[in-house]
Amino acid sequence: MEKKEKLTQSQIDGVEYRRAKLWQIILVASSGMVSMGFYCLIGLANYSANIGFGIATVAVGGILTFTRVFDAITDPLLAFIYDKVNTRFGKVRILLVSGWLVMVLATLLMYSWAAGKGHGFIVFVLLYMLYIIGYTLYNITGQTLFALMTNDPKQRPMVGVWSTIFNYVVPIALNMVYYVALMPKYGGFNLEFLTAVCWATIAVSAVGLVTTCIGISEFDKPENFVGTTAKREKLRIKDMVEVLKNNRPLQCYIASGASDKIAQQVASQSIISTMLGGIVIGNMSISTTLSTVSIIPSILFAVVGAKYAGKHGNKKTIITWTYMCIYVTCAMILFFVFLHIGGSTRSISTALPLMAIYVILTLALNGTKMCVTTGNNAFMADVIDYELDRGDKYIPAVVSGVYSLIDKLVSSAGALIATGAVALIGYTETMPQPTDELTGGIFWMTLALMYGFPLLGWVITLIAMKYCSLDKEEMVEVQKRIADKKAAALKER
Repeated sequence: MEKKEKLTQSQIDGVEYRRAKLWQIILVASSGMVSMGFYCLIGLANYSANIGFGIATVAVGGILTFTRVFDAITDPLLAFIYDKVNTRFGKVRILLVSGWLVMVLATLLMYSWAAGKGHGFIVFVLLYMLYIIGYTLYNITGQTLFALMTNDPKQRPMVGVWSTIFNYVVPIALNMVYYVALMPKYGGFNLEFLTAVCWATIAVSAVGLVTTCIGISEFDKPENFVGTTAKREKLRIKDMVEVLKNNRPLQCYIASGASDKIAQQVASQSIISTMLGGIVIGNMSISTTLSTVSIIPSILFAVVGAKYAGKHGNKKTIITWTYMCIYVTCAMILFFVFLHIGGSTRSISTALPLMAIYVILTLALNGTKMCVTTGNNAFMADVIDYELDRGDKYIPAVVSGVYSLIDKLVSSAGALIATGAVALIGYTETMPQPTDELTGGIFWMTLALMYGFPLLGWVITLIAMKYCSLDKEEMVEVQKRIADKKAAALKER
């Protein structure tokens, strides 16, 4: 009996999909070495402000909140730069390199060259704002790369897998370097430690920048940045307003992403991870080592999530795995509460059975979050294509810029919430240290910030996705309409 030839997704859906080679996907995904590298570095900004510029702990939260609002405003403004840049060397590569150079200059000044020199509040704020301009320029460009490379519904989630792998591996690897290698060498949070951390991050990000530019080079051509009509119009501010007003999937994605981001912003603050690993569990290195051990299981979850997304669509993937995140997080909270009431949470680091439970729950939580992230990465590309179909303009930076504007405005309170919350339990002039004594206030505040906020964000995600119509079947129709419109426009030109 003759074996049937396996149909491609293009043959199944009746759409000629655009696809990228595996090596190109991997290299472009290495963009996470830049974005996540600097994300980890800027997570130490509160220590830089306090130690390097003499700014009080409570004031740091206010500064970071202000700069977060500034960060949000720059997103849609830089979308105009994205639209205008178009050189013989490409569009996205020029923007990526420019953003990286600005970030390097800003962080070197913030963590090394200007730190400890008697500069105060104003200099720190200006440097942080300079960093934000570079980071935004890099990220708003980076968010458009995957939509540019492929529109195959089976390949997009797998692209997200590689992106997610880098987004998880880079912070874990850098945190190992920060806290296992550099911190013992320099004796804690001080200027020497911050300088070493900065240079290590820049070195890693430089490698990621080069590989990303190589991977995207084939697609960085003028013909890939046109809309579905023969007429080419300049980008206007009212285009952004119109996108936000009429693109329902984007509205749902913003509500989902912003709620998750504020929770992530709070939980990822270095002072919160110090409170959990160093004070509640009592061993900072265990928490850091566990993050490294969880790499392989998380990658496996990412593959599972991508396969699920390829079969059921990105919307359903987000919904299904968000439920799983909620279940696992509730189990983690109950585990810590049980230990706190019946014994000691610090026994996690000494009792093998308790450590095993903590490890399993942590791996499960990281894995389920990985699946959600995989769906989210691919869904942004879906929203960009939906806007191309709806508005006939290829404006990926506008879609990602509008999303980032609302997302960052809402989540701008993340640093303020974290620093304000720890101030309520006594940390008004100093930051939490791993050697601090565990109190009831520290325990409950750590649980609320590390696990309570994410729970709230996931509930909002489920509500938002209920009103989003961009499922797997609708995306097939979107791609068909785009192909038909582009074919018609090509005849007119």
